[in-house]
Amino acid sequence: MNLKFFLLSLAVAASSVSGAEKLDVLLTNGRIIDGTGNPWFYGDVGIRGGKIVYVGRAGATPKATETIDVTGLTITPGFIDIHSHAYDSFRSFPDERLRVAEMDGRREAKLRPGKNMVAQGVTTLVTNQDGRSGWPIANQISILEEGGFGPNIILLVGHGSIRFLAMGDDFRRNATAAEIEEMKRLLRRGMAEGASGMSAGLEYVPGRWSNTDEMIQVVGALKEYDGVFVEHERGSGEGPMWWFPSSPEPKGQAGILESVNETIRIAEATGVTCVCTHIKARGADFWGASAAAVNLIQRARDRGVNIWADQYPYNTSGSDGNTTLIPRWVEGDDQRKALKKILAHADSAALLRADVAFEITRRGGPENIIVMDHPKRRYVGKTLTELRREMEKSSVETAIQIALEGKKDRRGGGRLRGFSMSEVDVETYASQPWMMTASDGGLALPEDGFVHARFYGTFPRKIRKYAMEKDALTVLDAIRSMTSLPAQVLGLKRRGVVREGNVADLVIMDLNTVRDKATFFEPHQYPEGIEYVMVGGEMVVEKSEPNGALPGKIITTWREREVKQ
Repeated sequence: MNLKFFLLSLAVAASSVSGAEKLDVLLTNGRIIDGTGNPWFYGDVGIRGGKIVYVGRAGATPKATETIDVTGLTITPGFIDIHSHAYDSFRSFPDERLRVAEMDGRREAKLRPGKNMVAQGVTTLVTNQDGRSGWPIANQISILEEGGFGPNIILLVGHGSIRFLAMGDDFRRNATAAEIEEMKRLLRRGMAEGASGMSAGLEYVPGRWSNTDEMIQVVGALKEYDGVFVEHERGSGEGPMWWFPSSPEPKGQAGILESVNETIRIAEATGVTCVCTHIKARGADFWGASAAAVNLIQRARDRGVNIWADQYPYNTSGSDGNTTLIPRWVEGDDQRKALKKILAHADSAALLRADVAFEITRRGGPENIIVMDHPKRRYVGKTLTELRREMEKSSVETAIQIALEGKKDRRGGGRLRGFSMSEVDVETYASQPWMMTASDGGLALPEDGFVHARFYGTFPRKIRKYAMEKDALTVLDAIRSMTSLPAQVLGLKRRGVVREGNVADLVIMDLNTVRDKATFFEPHQYPEGIEYVMVGGEMVVEKSEPNGALPGKIITTWREREVKQ
């Protein structure tokens, strides 16, 4: 009986690729990492009609319209970016570069292909993050589909957006029962229109005024659709980014550990799949806290809580790229004049210095804060520690001097970048089996200046630096963290694994050369080693160059699950 079953299986497999109908594309002689964490194997991958119809040993496949010999290269599933800000510009007034226009006799939009994303192997983006989304979702989908886009898109409903709609301008308080019911109604509408879950930005306006009870009730509505909840924490270090010693609110606002505990409470109370997104441990006085956060999540998972996390593989955040060190309450069109006025009075000067000292520590300490742009060019590329030694001043006085000598219309006088996280914490997070990879980046063009390097390098960097060089995890697990794992968390049934019947979202890379090239001074550089990328069986990257194709689709995860596999 077993032999008959085996022979029947072979016959069925052969029938799927036999007959007069050719394959569209045949990838031959590749090393296949299927995305599950299983060991690699050599074989061919056949594609027809946008789907994978053959995965197996070479020699059993029929002819194809196009055959690509990928000897020496590795075939993996396309990467799923579970926290992306790509296409967020559609929330309100679209970036002109996202509009479809006639250019040289053809319709084109510079950003729609998502070249910086597909170049690093991304085939699916989860967007509308941090509680912000377009509204209604149906309109956002319509605008996107009208002009096309490169990678697939999964949309979330923003908790902040529906909180604004439910509460209007009176949002600096807890929501009433009626307002929570309205948020739930709006969330259900967004899901019905094509969203796949909800995001929240509990460190931002208006989410920071929500409480856990509100979040449990609103998130609970996702259970009807088996949607995902992606939560930006209330605080990413000892406390939230909006808190300073001069703040009227008392010290002890929620930090990363309190935030993780809250997400666990929400997941446990609702049964909804919850993600602690872009998890970190910010601040030189808080480094090492990743161990405590990991312990909280692991203990929750051990008792059956549906809690996950994602990270970007960098020790500097998006807001670190706009480090100013001078607090926001220093107001005025002429920042230098406003700063001098504050320094002229002992009480306000003391308050200023306390805030500056606090921000220096939160941004990683003086040795980890670098001047990226300043009118005095000799400052550029130097750390605060180096400038402190040159000026023979304290770190605080050096920061104030940089501001006084800088641009009068820019708080802090110039652009600084802090490296507010420890590599030890980044590696600790990366090594967890429930940790996904995410860019937290958006679409970018060279004219955008100093964007975060993660816009171009996230996924190759995870493979090269943290798997191959630092050995924080294996290459197999690094690829799993960006393929089958996010597919599992999102509930995608036909993506994330190189398997017959799945959608042909694929990456073909050279593991010998794959690496990120983007730096913080020169971020607009495509990675090396990503040779080909396919979205739905169509090439979007060929010989390491994005070709501008727009084959992406809007994916609604709960609708995809309704399709018989």
